[in-house]
Amino acid sequence: MIRRPSSRAVIGQWVLLAALVIVAWLLIATGGANLARRNMSLDFGFLANSANFDIPFHLISWQDSDTYGRALIVAVLNTLLVSVMGIIGATLLGLLVGIMRLSANWLVRNVALTFVEAVRNTPQVVQIVFWYVAVLQSLPPPRQSIDVPGGILLNARGVYLPFAVMNANGALLSSFVLAALVATPIVWRLRIRQRRIGVKALVLPLVALSSWVAGVERIEWPALKGFNVAGGTAIPPELVILWAGLTIYSAAFIAEIVRGSIEAVPKGQREAAVSLGLKFTQVLFLIVLPQALRMMVPPLTNQYLNLIKSSSLGAFIAYPEIFQIVLGTVLSQSDRGVESIILVMVVFLTINLAASAFMNWYNGRVAMVVR
Repeated sequence: MIRRPSSRAVIGQWVLLAALVIVAWLLIATGGANLARRNMSLDFGFLANSANFDIPFHLISWQDSDTYGRALIVAVLNTLLVSVMGIIGATLLGLLVGIMRLSANWLVRNVALTFVEAVRNTPQVVQIVFWYVAVLQSLPPPRQSIDVPGGILLNARGVYLPFAVMNANGALLSSFVLAALVATPIVWRLRIRQRRIGVKALVLPLVALSSWVAGVERIEWPALKGFNVAGGTAIPPELVILWAGLTIYSAAFIAEIVRGSIEAVPKGQREAAVSLGLKFTQVLFLIVLPQALRMMVPPLTNQYLNLIKSSSLGAFIAYPEIFQIVLGTVLSQSDRGVESIILVMVVFLTINLAASAFMNWYNGRVAMVVR
């Protein structure tokens, strides 16, 4: 039976809406009056002006003569990169630590507990600065680079990885590889529902790998030349440190979410699975975690949104994300404080709303349906 709201409730809703509109109007009017008092106006035309500064790390092409608008795009992409990397890393590490918290082994259980308590009870910015000073400053200069197996070089200027140079058909093959990788989890999910998981499930990943190999012309290996490393691709240390800081800090909270969700699954589920002869890993990944996932998603959404917003801490270690670029360099050069703040707020609001919408959609897919 659907109950209609009472007249008092309807009147209260309209009064609240009117109050919100009045507050919003007062804020806008006050802001406009303050700008007019300073002979200023709200104008985003400065985004078309030349930036005249360098951005050391960028995913798309960048030159000093590019505009502030392109600098904004570069900064947004850098923010998205470290955020996605942080979400993936924090989820995997948090899942591992959360499972360790429930281990029957005393040492494993208490190591995980110590990690959680030490990380989540210290400020995040302190941890990021600590990793930046303790790890980055202790790395050797390029001429004494640490040679990691696999052709990887590590020094104070970053991590240098081998780079695959694609041939003329590389762009087309790369698009096909990306499409195959995106389709893989969809195909796997369908085959799981049909209970037909087997060797055929590896067809798409193998086709993607073969296509990528076919598009590679040569592999560039990083090597020391003179006083620096040449060849390969370089990952700036600021990106690695910020990613590690965001991952470790968020993983401590995610670990507790995982632990609590697993403990919320009725013990009878595990006992029934054990009585059927299933192994520990089968019980965990086939019985317990799928049920715990339904309880994990809402609190995980909060952690993911906090991680995205915490990417702005990259300004403390000079990582060129949106806060450091727009509210740092762009603001100091253009003297457009209000516009810069609005841009940063709109970008974070858009990213977080998109992430929240996706997580809400996923939560609806995995939530238990009560009939």
